[in-house]
Amino acid sequence: MEKAPDELKPVLELRHAAKSFGAVQALVDGSIELRPGEAHALVGENGAGKSTLVKILAGVYQPDAGSLLVDGREVVLHSPAMALAAGIAVIYQEPTLFPDLTVAENIFIGRQPLLPGRRIDRRAMLAEAGAIFGRLGVPLDPGRIARGLSIADQQIVEIGKALSLNARIIVMDEPTAALSAAEVDRLFDVVRALRSAGAAVLFISHRLEEVFAICQRVTVMRDGAHVFTRPVAGLAADDLVRAMVGRELAAWQAGLPAAPGEAILQVKRLTREGVFVDVSLTVRAGEIVALAGLVGSGRTEVARAIFGIDRYDAGTVAVRGRDLRRASPTAAMAAGVGFVPEDRRQQGLVMEMSVQQNIALASLRQLRQAWLIRAAAESRLATDWAIRLKIRYGRLTDSVAMLSGGNQQKVVLAKWLARRPAVLIVDEPTRGIDVATKAEVHQLLVKLAQDGVGILMISSELPEVLRVSDRILVMREGRLAAEYSRAQATEEEIMSAATGQQAQAL
Repeated sequence: MEKAPDELKPVLELRHAAKSFGAVQALVDGSIELRPGEAHALVGENGAGKSTLVKILAGVYQPDAGSLLVDGREVVLHSPAMALAAGIAVIYQEPTLFPDLTVAENIFIGRQPLLPGRRIDRRAMLAEAGAIFGRLGVPLDPGRIARGLSIADQQIVEIGKALSLNARIIVMDEPTAALSAAEVDRLFDVVRALRSAGAAVLFISHRLEEVFAICQRVTVMRDGAHVFTRPVAGLAADDLVRAMVGRELAAWQAGLPAAPGEAILQVKRLTREGVFVDVSLTVRAGEIVALAGLVGSGRTEVARAIFGIDRYDAGTVAVRGRDLRRASPTAAMAAGVGFVPEDRRQQGLVMEMSVQQNIALASLRQLRQAWLIRAAAESRLATDWAIRLKIRYGRLTDSVAMLSGGNQQKVVLAKWLARRPAVLIVDEPTRGIDVATKAEVHQLLVKLAQDGVGILMISSELPEVLRVSDRILVMREGRLAAEYSRAQATEEEIMSAATGQQAQAL
């Protein structure tokens, strides 16, 4: 009779691991055990130590104290290659494939099957990759070029690579952050297939509903330390939140929407051929307007065009009644528009620069004197906004790459708020950040609106849309499909409009 996962010996145990970076204690007591045939969730606030723990398992970092056991034997992983050799594979949120190689070539890169004469056996490589995708139940063509694959398919390729290496421990770090609902469902099917094959899956997510949907046990971390490990069955979301933040989160008090002021941002009949068509919207002072819709509906593309990053073919964008020059972020910034992009690491921050430099980056003109940036003024500006936004950091001169995801997001917000914008465009403002930081960002957006800032927010999280927005515009296939007030909107109404099941006149 086959044993249940809770009756099997752990395939991996991390015991009381600690890790410091200078004066910053990133991990105080990192402890977790993974069993074969089980999906195990790891949750905690940004800065709780999850990323450091994962990098220890991946062989990127070595712990200062504690021990790591694989199959009951203590090991020290000095490199990612040693982690792979031990059967541990990490699937990151944003995979890094070779775009001009095929899917199969990416899976077997550096270890392709060979024919006599050391020629690559492409037929065997394609067949083996196809068999792996068959085991996962995913109809992915191993012969197609990787360029153009969705994030979801790229993650499947990385999982295929791990299986080809006979990995028995699969670590998934925020795998669903950039996926649509349908792609999340397919990824969950893959996780179930991995479990059925006896793999141990460590699943890291800020979306607690996913923890309850796919995982059997959950480990909570707070301030670099292990809080508890328990079966998911019998727990509620509130139990996890309390353990993660160490307190009860204050209940959300949305209140009545304030009467909006003058129209600050006016977009009229904006069109970019093949991307979006005839988009018109208005954002007033003191108002939060949400752009909702499915991934790929054109929301981000509209925001980029408004800010001037991308060109558009027809229509106008005006701030306080004055038309903006097309394709000019400089003109948008001068008119008082700020833009917080979806991808904070690639587009919102300069990862090699310090926290202080990133906060000051959009305000250099105000800080310079005789063409030189005044370090003291830069430090004062950064300190002021770091305090206001409760950014957790070691030193302002530390690299922004050392911050957690939620604190990096606050740095991007601080960069634009330091310019005191009239209009703030925020694209997925809480993607990949924990519940407590998410609540802080929501409160910040509401406070900005109360101070008279007009906010255009793009979000894929319907609870967030319903919680924060005064008005909701729904996009479908590059067009505006519906508009709702906060009082009118429900998740069902928004999804119906986003999927074309319901037509509502704007």
